[in-house]
Amino acid sequence: MTDHQHPQGFETIAIHAGQEADPRTGAVVPPIYQVSTYKQDGVGGLRGGYEYSRSANPTRTALEECLAALEGGQRGLAFASGLAAEDTLLRTVLKPGDHIVIPNDAYGGTFRLFDKVLTRWGVSFDVADTQHPERVREAIRPNTRAVWVETPSNPLLGITDIAAVAQIAHDAGALLVVDNTFASPYLQQPLALGADVVVHSTTKYMGGHSDVVGGALVAADAGLGDELAYHQNAMGAVAGPFDSWLVLRGIKTLGVRMDRHTSNAEQIVALLSRHPKVTRIYYPGLAEHPNHEVAAKQMKAFGGMVSFRVEGGEQAAVDVCNRAKLFTLGESLGGVESLIEHPGRMTHASVAGSLLEVPADLVRISVGIESAEDLVADLAQALG
Repeated sequence: MTDHQHPQGFETIAIHAGQEADPRTGAVVPPIYQVSTYKQDGVGGLRGGYEYSRSANPTRTALEECLAALEGGQRGLAFASGLAAEDTLLRTVLKPGDHIVIPNDAYGGTFRLFDKVLTRWGVSFDVADTQHPERVREAIRPNTRAVWVETPSNPLLGITDIAAVAQIAHDAGALLVVDNTFASPYLQQPLALGADVVVHSTTKYMGGHSDVVGGALVAADAGLGDELAYHQNAMGAVAGPFDSWLVLRGIKTLGVRMDRHTSNAEQIVALLSRHPKVTRIYYPGLAEHPNHEVAAKQMKAFGGMVSFRVEGGEQAAVDVCNRAKLFTLGESLGGVESLIEHPGRMTHASVAGSLLEVPADLVRISVGIESAEDLVADLAQALG
């Protein structure tokens, strides 16, 4: 808030939250505190609360304060990867014998964490189509402690009504966790809609430059935030200082980048909509998207991720990926450069044969911020 209690805009928060000028030198960018330990002023006399950089580091603190401000939460925490953030969250809020409801469309690594790791620890899960809130209600058991949602989802761009599912989860005494990676806090604010915790892979839009791997949690409740912070320190998968600095640098331009990602994606969707070899498009900005109205209600805009299916099956989809030139064939998403991939063989290979298996003829693109006409021309030639 400013002196006049006027709410600050998103871009202002992104550039200033947690990032006051260095008091010693006046540096306007938070320094990289590449340090493991800190001199104490007598036993237990900590300067600013810093003793050891797993527990806290000033560069990471700057990022964590910024994350909390951007998502409107009480506590932000930065991790070494998105999966490290997820693992810490799950082991904080679940114990052996507990149950969680997960979406039928989710990042393959998230599903692998539930299916191959948590089940061995005695946590059970059921899969539900979270685009239909009643399916979530049907999947809840007496021992359900959390509901997990991705919206937009990966890779089918499904949209879940966050407020509706939050009500269902809370009625059952469960937490609602929302993976906000695809939207970013610029386009969507899950905590304001009733979510308890937001998860990010900061590798993606938050970092934005394909040069860092990181993760984040933001909690709506200070008490839960303290529990998560305790486990972050106890388990240790923290973001390093340089990685924290890179994510913080990326966040400064998140708003302007998301505007360009979205406008470019809309031009790509226009091409796909008129192309005879494209059989289906998954993009929440399309009026025919089954939850388009929900997306329009809870998102500022529809984002830069697009998936589509092509005539000719799996090989045709692979061929499109291989023919692209300006679109880089690669995993991940959310960077300034455009990426293209075949989810079935790449990011979502770990869900093959499961309830989360993706169509074999599916192509997923992360639309970057290059000149839109160049991207349209490249995708047109790749489609043939």
